[in-house]
Amino acid sequence: MARILVFGDSITYGAWDKEGGWVQRLRKFLDEKNLADSDFYCKVYNLGISGNNTEDILKRFEFETKQRLKEIDETIIIFAIGLNDSQFVHSENKNRIPLEKFKENIQKLIKSAKKFSSKIIFVGLSPVNETKTTPIPWDTDKSYRNEYIEQYNQTIKEVCREKKIYFIEIFEKLKDADYQKLLEDGLHPNSEGHQKIFEIVEDFLIKKNLI
Repeated sequence: MARILVFGDSITYGAWDKEGGWVQRLRKFLDEKNLADSDFYCKVYNLGISGNNTEDILKRFEFETKQRLKEIDETIIIFAIGLNDSQFVHSENKNRIPLEKFKENIQKLIKSAKKFSSKIIFVGLSPVNETKTTPIPWDTDKSYRNEYIEQYNQTIKEVCREKKIYFIEIFEKLKDADYQKLLEDGLHPNSEGHQKIFEIVEDFLIKKNLI
């Protein structure tokens, strides 16, 4: 028996997708596999909260992980976080979580996750449609820009490489897939976008023999 814990933000949670987002699609895929194969069993826990950044995940990660552990189970921990960290706050003329602090937070998350599992994965960030996110309509003091998202995505990738942690590239793959058509409001993926992310994650997990 195995469990997959997925920590993240509104995209992890599945905002703007009537089917519940890419994590719910992963759960459905594994639930169907559970039913088809009596020797296979894997649970998926969606621990995404809208608006979360790395600071928020650090505060709740160990407590929420401990509530879902059993010694006999194998645990896979997935982090899909960073977009809100890269958010640019105009009134402060800076990113919500400065890049160096973000790097420290990623390192701390890895250190904490290693207490519970050797199978740790970071899902990369997704691009935005800047015509709709600069600024965002629901809070005009804030913007999401691809130049910052790329920097934060690259930081995650570099830390994962240094710490020998799995990293799933999303940014470049969505850009190659005409990503603007995959977005609901310029920031959150639509159903097609969530399906695309699910397919990328599913393919990675299968190739690495994690599921």
